Amino acid sequence: MAFKTKKSVQRVIAALKAAGLGDRVVELTATAKTAEDAARAVDAKLGQIVKSLTFRIGDQPVLALIAGDHTCNSEALPRVLNLEGKVTKPQAQRVKDVTGFTIGGVSPVGLVNDMPIAIDASLRRFDQLFAAAGHPHCLFPVSFDELKRLTGGIVSYNIAEAIDPDAVEMPRFQRSRTFMKND
Repeated sequence: MAFKTKKSVQRVIAALKAAGLGDRVVELTATAKTAEDAARAVDAKLGQIVKSLTFRIGDQPVLALIAGDHTCNSEALPRVLNLEGKVTKPQAQRVKDVTGFTIGGVSPVGLVNDMPIAIDASLRRFDQLFAAAGHPHCLFPVSFDELKRLTGGIVSYNIAEAIDPDAVEMPRFQRSRTFMKND
């Protein structure tokens, strides 16, 4: 396996190092082309996998980072990213042209072009996430806060919906007593 020597993976490694995170890229023997494949390969929950989905809003390419156990609500992207235009899915070659990565290996970092990025807020459920690292056989571990810092993405609850709402574990929040009257 020499996937880490590929130019696309080297861009991801360079971006991680530039952010002070070092070379975290992990080479996999099995493919991580789908979220299910990636979760199996790193023995993680499906929701820990960050799906990098490329869209166009009008002429503007955008990236949506969605939890593996969610589906993208692409129609919400223009509102979240403050853009106007019709939302479309680009062809595979166009994805490679605007991101520098082939489908199945699109990384949220090391992109060849700057583009608006929206992040699914449900990814906050996990301490550790796994994102594509420029090749279908490469991933890198990252926390939600690191992902947000690395991408400059806008976090939204509106861009994704659980594939199986009953199977999604949501964090429990402590109730605040702020609005309770003391007697």
